[in-house]
Amino acid sequence: MSFSAANRIKLPGMKARTLISAVGVVAAAVAMAVPAQADPDTDFANELHTYGIYGPKDYNAWIGKITCRRMANNVDPNVTDSASFVKKNIPRQSTEQQVYQFINASINTYCPDEHGRLAALAN
Repeated sequence: MSFSAANRIKLPGMKARTLISAVGVVAAAVAMAVPAQADPDTDFANELHTYGIYGPKDYNAWIGKITCRRMANNVDPNVTDSASFVKKNIPRQSTEQQVYQFINASINTYCPDEHGRLAALAN
């Protein structure tokens, strides 16, 4: 047997329906107020675009993630070694500045714990 919520609440009919409607509206408002999760690959692509670096979003994200993994596994012990890897994997016409911007965007998005490597490069 199924009873509606209005039948279970011991309030006069109109008040119960109004209360239930108000609760439903509040629940819907709370659900819509939850911020949407951003896609890190899209954020990464958008940052690259500010540097004039274009290409397939998934490919660039893949190279960015590999760059971070190579740093984490010490395959590239410093950012200069990472730059050599990135230079081989992004468009040929990319400048040296864009290579380092790509690395910076990779670190910002996928491995912020590696920012120390960029600081070491500046010294």
